[in-house]
Amino acid sequence: MTDTPIPSALIDQRIAELGDWRGETLAHVRALIREADPEVVEEWKWRGVPVWSHDGILCTGESYKAVVKLTFAKGAALADPAGLFNASLDGNVRRAIDLREDEPIDADAFKALIHAAVALNRSKQKKKG
Repeated sequence: MTDTPIPSALIDQRIAELGDWRGETLAHVRALIREADPEVVEEWKWRGVPVWSHDGILCTGESYKAVVKLTFAKGAALADPAGLFNASLDGNVRRAIDLREDEPIDADAFKALIHAAVALNRSKQKKKG
């Protein structure tokens, strides 16, 4: 037996610790990710960053004073017809969505991004194997 905390419990704890709109936002996007991909794996990396993976990292959920930042590891390779990506737009690999207080997210468009990220990761896995 190990005393290592379960990542999903650490994410629950982070949401509770935030205790404000950031926790609510993180909980909401977490629910959307789980709806979009019931097989998603929750991880806890880099000393406290929630990570959602499926055959590789899909996105991270960082909380700052003014935003909840959802960084898609391979976001530059994903179609974003709804224009959700609004941060880290100049990089060659990642793209991010910065959510501010009282700023809704288009749930269907967000779930479509999760589906696209899963499909991209799966296609990369098939090429390796």
